[in-house]
Amino acid sequence: MKVWAKALLLCALNWAALASSSAKELVLDGQLTQGSLIRATVPAGAKVWFNDQPLAVSEQGHFVFGIGRDAALKHQLTVEHQGKRQQIPLTFSGRQYDIQRISGVEQKYVEPPKEVTARIARDNRRVREVRQTFSAKTLFLDAPLKPAAGRISGVYGSQRIFNGQPRNPHFGLDIAAPVGAPVLAPWDGKVLLAEDLYFSGLTLIVDHGMGVTSTFMHLHRFNVAVGDTVTAGMQIAEVGATGRVTGPHLDWRINWFQERLDPQLLLPEFAPAAPKRIPLN
Repeated sequence: MKVWAKALLLCALNWAALASSSAKELVLDGQLTQGSLIRATVPAGAKVWFNDQPLAVSEQGHFVFGIGRDAALKHQLTVEHQGKRQQIPLTFSGRQYDIQRISGVEQKYVEPPKEVTARIARDNRRVREVRQTFSAKTLFLDAPLKPAAGRISGVYGSQRIFNGQPRNPHFGLDIAAPVGAPVLAPWDGKVLLAEDLYFSGLTLIVDHGMGVTSTFMHLHRFNVAVGDTVTAGMQIAEVGATGRVTGPHLDWRINWFQERLDPQLLLPEFAPAAPKRIPLN
């Protein structure tokens, strides 16, 4: 309990730092490592580029970005404020990923039959389209709630081997829980997708603003529908065992547009790094 309380206090301080950045600094909240979502603040009115990509910045100076599992480690932020432009190099740390061997998977999910090829392609297009959604909200600034209770049974980045056959890495956090266990919204948001997809089964995607989305996979039942507004801690679904699974669990994912990021790095119990403050000219 003491560790949990300390983590919550640190996250509260992180949020306060983001909410009250001084007029002359860049604040970065998040671990500078592969798979990380970085929430940041600059003085109001500043413009920001990540490498050469312009980023959306809220009226309060909040913005967000992230890098994927195998991204390069050297990046650059450029901040323009009051006619001055400053380039800030960022060095991310690399990660080593587990190898996870899973047996007992239905063969139709390891080597899908030809008749489902079109469905899989359609599912993939649909998810990509939804994850490209942009809204100006910044509902991701505070620490997310863990969306289900249970042990962690799978982690981000691990190389998956199904029935002895290598497949794509895992891009989510698996939480083992019984069928029907509640799934909670980690942040406020709006439901963008609630569909039955081939590999991920009943799948829910929630928008949190500026390209940040949460995905909840292998569900048993939806408690919300597309277009619904949700609040942090609200039950949005039930844990299930649909799609490519060997048992009931929640696969929770975080995206920044098409970048697939590590939800575990955002949870208070994993002691996120203190905000990094960089003076601006």
